Amino acid sequence: MSDPTRPQSAKIVAIANQKGGVGKTTTTINLAAALTELGMRVLVVDLDPQGNASTGLGIDANQRDKTTYDLIMGDVEIGEIIQASPTEGLYVSPATIDLSSADIEMVSNEKRSFLLHDALRQHAIDGYAFDYILIDCPPSLSLLTVNALVASDSVLVPLQSEFFALEGLSQLMLTVREVRQTANPNLRIEGVVLTMYDQRNNLSRQVEQDARDNLQDLVFETVIPRNVRISEAPSFAIPVLEYDTNSKGSLAYRALATELLSKRR
Repeated sequence: MSDPTRPQSAKIVAIANQKGGVGKTTTTINLAAALTELGMRVLVVDLDPQGNASTGLGIDANQRDKTTYDLIMGDVEIGEIIQASPTEGLYVSPATIDLSSADIEMVSNEKRSFLLHDALRQHAIDGYAFDYILIDCPPSLSLLTVNALVASDSVLVPLQSEFFALEGLSQLMLTVREVRQTANPNLRIEGVVLTMYDQRNNLSRQVEQDARDNLQDLVFETVIPRNVRISEAPSFAIPVLEYDTNSKGSLAYRALATELLSKRR
């Protein structure tokens, strides 16, 4: 039963696609930054052992003494793990390669699918007053991803504008349905966002048409363009919105954040 004395909790969104290279981490970083520009307080939970979201938000590898691994596997208070990024209002639960062993270690735990769910609902998190928690999932349908889906209110799916893009969605949708039936009946699809979109390219336009025909209102109106500034920003460990605030990529992620907020209910 929920505690009526606790403040309203953050909306938790898993950003997931089992296919790598679709702009999942890029979307996590820049959507988070765009939400903070709109006055939101945001936590990014880096659940990918590669730790790219942590790096892209300015958390150096040598600063990651306590990580998302400890949040899930150790009985560690969330306040010991969360770090403020250089972007005001944006915080990170960082990741290291340690997370790669978590799947195996979780198997023997009877609450294995609920470890992240419980960790993100510690009373200690209330003091941060987060509006959104974005979970950057690994590029697989592993136990880590299942933990993210069980912990979340919704899932946002980045979809690369390329051939066979829609084929990879079916397995993710099946996993979402299974999680709904077994562990999180309130989980919903927040939406599908087209990434790396090139409107000069017939294939991008065809993928968009197919996605809108098949998924209809689930597809965000905003599309994320293929943009060199988006690709360059991670090497400076900042979101594209700070690297080149007027770039097409920055404008697109601002539009995505606004559209996401308009869907909140």
